Amino acid sequence: MISLEDWALIRRLVADGVPQRQVARDLGIARDTVAAAVRSERPPKYERAALPTSFSPFEARVRSLLAEHPSLPATVIAERVEWSGSITWFRENVRRLRPEHRPVDPADRLTWAPGDAAQCDLWFPPRKIPVEDGTAVMLPVLVIVAAHSRFVTARMIPTRKTEDLLLGHWELIQQLGAVPRRLIWDNESGIGQRGRLAQGVAAFAGTLATKVVQLKPYDPESKGIVERRNGWFETSFLPGRTFTSPADFNAQLQGWLENANAKLVRTIKARPVDLIGHDRARMLPLPPIPLQLGWRERVRLGRDYYVRLDASDYSVDPAAIGRIVDITADLDRVRVRLDGRVVADHARVWARGSTITDPAHVEAAKRLRQQFQAPRTPPVDDLSRDLADYDRAFGIEGVA
Repeated sequence: MISLEDWALIRRLVADGVPQRQVARDLGIARDTVAAAVRSERPPKYERAALPTSFSPFEARVRSLLAEHPSLPATVIAERVEWSGSITWFRENVRRLRPEHRPVDPADRLTWAPGDAAQCDLWFPPRKIPVEDGTAVMLPVLVIVAAHSRFVTARMIPTRKTEDLLLGHWELIQQLGAVPRRLIWDNESGIGQRGRLAQGVAAFAGTLATKVVQLKPYDPESKGIVERRNGWFETSFLPGRTFTSPADFNAQLQGWLENANAKLVRTIKARPVDLIGHDRARMLPLPPIPLQLGWRERVRLGRDYYVRLDASDYSVDPAAIGRIVDITADLDRVRVRLDGRVVADHARVWARGSTITDPAHVEAAKRLRQQFQAPRTPPVDDLSRDLADYDRAFGIEGVA
């Protein structure tokens, strides 16, 4: 059998008017081979004639089992048909036959009404981001795409925990300027799994008057828009960029998204920035009051005057030692309050296991420690008394 290159060369030479006999002589190929190459409409391909194998006597019984139980493991099928040969060879043949008996799951093309839905997902950039302690870690990016207009919003967040996911949701929904009627998620643990929402998610959805939809397994079509945007980030946003911090990543991402949302989307033949107004008009209005989101804890401040949030420690004014303090945190700040008064205010760190100390708190602790350790001077009990006091007490004042 001649090679693909020889087949193409023969056809080109003959098409240029070179006689087949001369082509055969120049290429050292039989004239019948040249003639066959000219007559053939397809490139040459080696095909081995099908011959009976050791699996052939068992194939009918295997097909019968697969028709009744398409997901039956190959090892169980081998036992049922009394196969005694190589299990690897048997598995290969079962793998070849199984698709013919597996039920078909067709995917419909979905249409998205204005304002109806936003697809949500976490994108993990394959690039480690430097954080405060000098290390580099992989961090999640929350992505929300308005399904009708394809308008994309995204932000890197510290963790995939519920508190940070809801904070990120609220920030991105504010960028949309309205609330989609449905927020479509897969089984992300911070949102909910197996049809049950994580703690706090139902209250968040109720405050916004929206609905969080958890997709069933094997339903990629219902979240395909945001999945494609994640791939687009990796091919169009990441290449050629370097990042010095999560804040730098978010700044570059927001600048890139402004241009990305102004580009024509082939599937809808429009620019997201032109459709977002129509999308927003059909969405729900933002709630009139700010949402109470984020990390919230109440603890008694210990002697070391530090509180822990997301595996990092933050110093607190030591005057609050032994008192109950309230810890609140969002994506940017960590605050501690004592009876409503702020006794600590720190920038939130993204490096786990960090210790954040305010020098003023250390100085205050030093003064309190010195006061505690200083020896106390006992009060002086002066027993001397003016004798005139006794005269006045007995009413003999002025008597000689």
